[in-house]
Amino acid sequence: MKPAEPSTRQERGFVFWGFVALFGGLALLFLLGVGAIIVLAFGPPGREFHHPPEGDFLLCAVPLGILFLAFGLGRLGFRRLGRPLADIMAAVEAVARGDLSVRLQEHGSRQARALARSFNHMAGELARAEQQRRNLTADIAHELRTPLHIIQGNLEGMLDGVYDPNPETLSATLDETHLLARLVTDLQTLSLAEAGQLPLHPTRFLAADILADVATSFAPQAAEQTLTLACEVDEEARTLELFADYDRLDQVLSNLVANALRYTPAGGKIGLRAEKIPTGVRLSVTDTGPGIPPQDLPFIFDRFWKGDRSRTRGSAGSGLGLAIARQLVRAHGGSIRAESLPGQGAAFLLELPPAP
Repeated sequence: MKPAEPSTRQERGFVFWGFVALFGGLALLFLLGVGAIIVLAFGPPGREFHHPPEGDFLLCAVPLGILFLAFGLGRLGFRRLGRPLADIMAAVEAVARGDLSVRLQEHGSRQARALARSFNHMAGELARAEQQRRNLTADIAHELRTPLHIIQGNLEGMLDGVYDPNPETLSATLDETHLLARLVTDLQTLSLAEAGQLPLHPTRFLAADILADVATSFAPQAAEQTLTLACEVDEEARTLELFADYDRLDQVLSNLVANALRYTPAGGKIGLRAEKIPTGVRLSVTDTGPGIPPQDLPFIFDRFWKGDRSRTRGSAGSGLGLAIARQLVRAHGGSIRAESLPGQGAAFLLELPPAP
């Protein structure tokens, strides 16, 4: 991040002469008023001049004092408002030219400092969004390249006689096509959800029912990994109703449970819970895994974010699951967040509005 470059002469000159015109006009009005006072004190034009009392000659120094006062006020106003305004104009021009690294120094009046902070925050968010866009393009190319290379290598090997077109080789090639199809489907779902064009088919159902269905779906996998998968719904929450797309919400919860199964060690516990909150219904998925590092928490819902760089390709997934989950929850008018402490597991909390 670099500080904003000094304003150009043209920009500073424009602002400076604007202040000159403003305070010059005020000074002129003051002078006209003082002139009127002097005329009233010494008599109207055309009458014989009489020497006024000695103290009245001080009125002659009033215009000069007003000029100095106007000059001082104009200089002070330019330093406190004009220069920060000129710097902001220069920074805005830099952002318009595509330079998102420009930052403003916080100086001047309180309002000017607040404006500089807001501008710096805006520029930082724009730079982050641009970097995410570039990362997205690179990540998509990387995720597509690997299965395509495997498919291409297998097919070329079969044509050259290196590989036999047996069921094992064909099955491995088919698995890669399934991976490509899943990645393309995830990208399409995410794109539609972000654009607000994902079709939803909401129905009324009990929150306890969808939690029970998800728990049943993953029970065999949890048992295979010697994990406890518990669905915790108290008496009050058993009657909580949701008005949402059942399949999409099932997709969100399934993704969260699949992540919990991936990172919870043997003998651990994964919990599904529903509870009533003032704004609606809260669904949570908790685990007793290693937790999420604090530096990763702000980014886990970003596309293709993989905090553990040592994960293998087969176990890491496409990196779109949490990004899709966030967009699907937002499409229902809700919110999702993660809470975690290293070594103390993780909790994903979904808050949805109540059924009408």
